[in-house]
Formats: sequence, C-alpha cells, structure tokens
Amino acid sequence: MKKRKIPMRKCVACQENKPKKELIRIVRSPEGNVSIDHSGKKSGRGAYICNQKSCFELAHKKKTLQNQLAAQVDDTVYEELKKQVSETRD
Repeated sequence: MKKRKIPMRKCVACQENKPKKELIRIVRSPEGNVSIDHSGKKSGRGAYICNQKSCFELAHKKKTLQNQLAAQVDDTVYEELKKQVSETRD
C-alpha cells in the first residue's frame, strides 16, 4: 500500500517546514484583499504561519506577512489571527 505524501509548508516567521494542516494560511485574493483562509482552498497568494503565539508576534513585529503577500495586512486580520492563535494554545 502506498503512503500518501503529506504536503509541507514553511512558516513565514520561524522558517520551519511543517505539515500544511498544522499551519494557518493567510491569503491575498486576486482583488488584493487579505484574509485568513480557514478552508485552505481560497484562490490567491498564500502565506503560512505556525499556530504559536511566538510565531504570530514575530510575524507581526517584522511584518513578514506583508512582505510575503506583497499587500498591506489590515489590523483586523492580525486581531483575528491573534484570537485564533490564543484560542488554540489555552
């Protein structure tokens, strides 16, 4: 029986390769809107971040999401991301 290949993605903050399912995807749509992609299937340019508070804080401080997506990331996206990270790590 063949083993399925697990898709790996790199966190923009810590630069670690992890399984895609363990990361949070932030996507810039073709129209230029930036949002969190809960399904992992939205079309557009995507960036991945670990589900850890330290990675969120590093990405926010260094503005790595803005650099990776080549778009302005709104504060509402950061607030939603912060909420999602803190909910999963309690």
